[in-house]
Amino acid sequence: MITIRNAESPDVAQLAELLKELFAIEADFVFDRDKQVSGLKQLLDSGKDRVVVAESDKRIVGMCSLQTLISTAEGGPVGLLEDLIVTAEFRHQGIGEKLLAAAVDWAERQGLKRLQLLADKNNLPALKFYEKQAWRQTQLICLRKC
Repeated sequence: MITIRNAESPDVAQLAELLKELFAIEADFVFDRDKQVSGLKQLLDSGKDRVVVAESDKRIVGMCSLQTLISTAEGGPVGLLEDLIVTAEFRHQGIGEKLLAAAVDWAERQGLKRLQLLADKNNLPALKFYEKQAWRQTQLICLRKC
């Protein structure tokens, strides 16, 4: 049985393992356990962001993070969805949909005016998944300076 719940501090090690799996399929990111653990701890401690997990028999098999930002275009708070991953052996069971729905529900309860996400342009399974969940591409592109 899969349980969807909010992540807690003791989950960080398992969440980092999921990020390792996610970053292995994303061209723009390289896994660095120390950085990912630091980021996860900051998300969990922020009080304004959310990490939702899918758990099976005390094992975390999926996660989704949601960060809040202020948008001048929307005139208020919006959400940036990141790190939606279900470990390979648990995919195609509706867990990603449940994680995404939980994140959207939380965002609506917080009064966020828009949700957005970035996806690897070559990750066709992810793009098809988001399209199936009624997420649409925009005219914006992501630029980055490191």
